Amino acid sequence: MREDLERIIGEFIVNNFLFGDYTRLSPETSFIEGGVIDSTGILELITFIEDTFHFKIEDHEIIPENLDSIRKAAAFIARKREENSRAKICLAN
Repeated sequence: MREDLERIIGEFIVNNFLFGDYTRLSPETSFIEGGVIDSTGILELITFIEDTFHFKIEDHEIIPENLDSIRKAAAFIARKREENSRAKICLAN
C-alpha cells in the first residue's frame, strides 16, 4: 500500500511541478531543499492530498516531517488513514 501512495504522490509532483522529469525526484528528495516545490506548491500538495484521500490536514500537521518528500507524505497519509479508520470503528461501537 505504501508503494501505491508513493506512486500517486510522485506522479502528482512530477506532472505538476517537474514537467514530467522523473530524474530530479526520488522518494527521499526534499521538496523544499531540492527546489522541487515552493510554499505555494506545498499548498497545492495539501489540496491534492485532501481531495484525493478524503481527509483534512490540520494546520499543526503542515510540517516538513509530514510533507517534505514522497516517502514522508506517503507515511503521513498512511497514518492519517489508519487514524480515521480507528476513529470510525470507535464511533460505530
